[in-house]
Amino acid sequence: MKVYGIDILTGSVRSRTKSPVYALAVVEDGILTETSEVRLFRLIRRIEAEHPDILAVDSLQEVSADTHELFHFLSLLPPATRLVQVTGGERKESLGKVAARYNLSFNRFDPHAEARTAALVASLGAGSEVIAFENSSDVVVSRNRSPGKGGWSQNRYIRKIHGAVLLRSREIEMALVNAGIRYEKKETRAFGGCSRVAFRVQVPRDQVPFGTYHGADVQVRITGRKLDRIRFRPLAGKLKNLIVGLDPGTTTAIAALDLEGNLVHLSSSRQMSMSDTVEVLCKTGKPLVIASDVQYMPFSVEKVRRSFKAVAFSPKQDLSVESKVEMAGPYGYGNDHERDALAAALEAYRQYRQKFQTIIRRVPPGHNLEDIRAGIIKGQSLEQIITETRKKTDEPAAILQEPVQSTRSDDRIRLLDGSIKRLRLYIQDLQTELGNKDYEITRLQQRLRRLHTARDEKLRKDSEIATRDAIIAGLKKRLRQEARKNRNLANRLRKMKELDEVQVSGEGIPVKVIPALTKESLRGIIRELGLHEGDILLVGRADGWGASSIRDLAEIRPRAVALPDDAFKVVDRRLKDIFLEENIPLLPLSGIGASIRGRYGLANPVKYATAVREWEKEKRRSEKEERVRLVEDLWKEYRAERGKEVRKTG
Repeated sequence: MKVYGIDILTGSVRSRTKSPVYALAVVEDGILTETSEVRLFRLIRRIEAEHPDILAVDSLQEVSADTHELFHFLSLLPPATRLVQVTGGERKESLGKVAARYNLSFNRFDPHAEARTAALVASLGAGSEVIAFENSSDVVVSRNRSPGKGGWSQNRYIRKIHGAVLLRSREIEMALVNAGIRYEKKETRAFGGCSRVAFRVQVPRDQVPFGTYHGADVQVRITGRKLDRIRFRPLAGKLKNLIVGLDPGTTTAIAALDLEGNLVHLSSSRQMSMSDTVEVLCKTGKPLVIASDVQYMPFSVEKVRRSFKAVAFSPKQDLSVESKVEMAGPYGYGNDHERDALAAALEAYRQYRQKFQTIIRRVPPGHNLEDIRAGIIKGQSLEQIITETRKKTDEPAAILQEPVQSTRSDDRIRLLDGSIKRLRLYIQDLQTELGNKDYEITRLQQRLRRLHTARDEKLRKDSEIATRDAIIAGLKKRLRQEARKNRNLANRLRKMKELDEVQVSGEGIPVKVIPALTKESLRGIIRELGLHEGDILLVGRADGWGASSIRDLAEIRPRAVALPDDAFKVVDRRLKDIFLEENIPLLPLSGIGASIRGRYGLANPVKYATAVREWEKEKRRSEKEERVRLVEDLWKEYRAERGKEVRKTG
């Protein structure tokens, strides 16, 4: 694998007068093969010629000033060359911190050293690839020259160019068909052929089965379709190794540290089962150690450990509350369960930290210290870890190192001896200062514990007050709901009293109004005025009726149902028959002489009685017709049966 690493020597991509000059380092299969200086356009030309696998930078600001320029820069790179930011993606870190993971050191003031380090760590899998294009591309075939005004042979010249564009587009289309690639084509027809043909190809740039082309008459350009924003994809997609502390019980708490002792995850929940715990840990990383804060590991913690085949850790004796507070205090926690889980993870990390520091001093540069620490936890020796790492990554034994030149002159030795003496004195001063600071830290920790106790008491009181405030707010809300309900009932009662008074006075017969004969309208009138047996109901329109609605109404047994005259004329005969079957008078509004005021009105008793008599006459006539029709049907059936018997005997 060939990797280019670059770092700016002079100039800037933002400068309009001085273009950048880069320190370039080339690493092939983990070995430094070249260091040089190169300008930006020379760098692009060399990348186009050699097609390296990776172009490594420690910051995207070194190759582009903004997102637009970054898209342009990426479009200049060959499709097979990946741009990698070795310091990370969305969350960046320093190049020194990245190099330290692989036990590498460099002079951060030397651009050549930074370029070499960037190339090496990228070849070892560090950093994030910059993703700027979708998994689709645009291929445009167009003219490479302008027809111009021309002369006598202008038409023949234009026809030649447009014919060449059409021919090249057909060759490209045939290549896409042979490769089995889906595409969309858009042609711009012109005299003699096409002036432009655009293909939208459903594959990335590096999978297009042909390249760009610049001929005498035709050019072919291949560009990726831009994403809405720049994205990053880790170069090595390995999960982070974790040291996990668990505190089971009614509330389950999880604390996870990486192998450098940094807090990665801390949470707790009352509804967390064992499967939920395993799922959270799988999303967070790869647990290598499962730790408990008590001497005998609980069975539920042991089950989680077996799920990951992790190393178990328990302290020699149960951790005291004071030690848990002291260990977990600098990190911060939400409750006692999170404190216990975090203390368990920190105690496990503390036990392994000394081993890490002892063995890592012997690790040669160029090896991932994360893998070394993981092997130490698994109980492997340093030689076994390095051998397995080389087998997995297939890396050569040679490691990039800075050339060091030393002199054995006496003057140099004397200078170094003097530096050693001064450093020893400085170390003694630092040790004295460290002792004073340890004493100050102990004093402040004791004061902090007292403050925590007072704060916990205050938080407990605040929690009780918040609970009471929530109860009061809930009761106030319920009180408002009940008051609203009482107002609605009072309005309903007032309207019902008005109807009762009118009915008692004998001025008219109360009529209750609904807009349509639907279940929603019936529920609305029942809720507002009530609907009882013997009520007259006025329905605003006849559309939307059905047999089920009429039968639902029949269960209430109203005195009659009225309709506006225009709606009464268009009522379906089948619906009228259902009203007759249910013995509910269906009357026109003019027939009962009703005057309507909003949701209720009054019907004229005399007109209502007359309309009911007319309806009863119609009902008797309908029943008589039904009986006649029934007799005729029986007579027809008898004649048919008699005819069959006569034909059989004859």
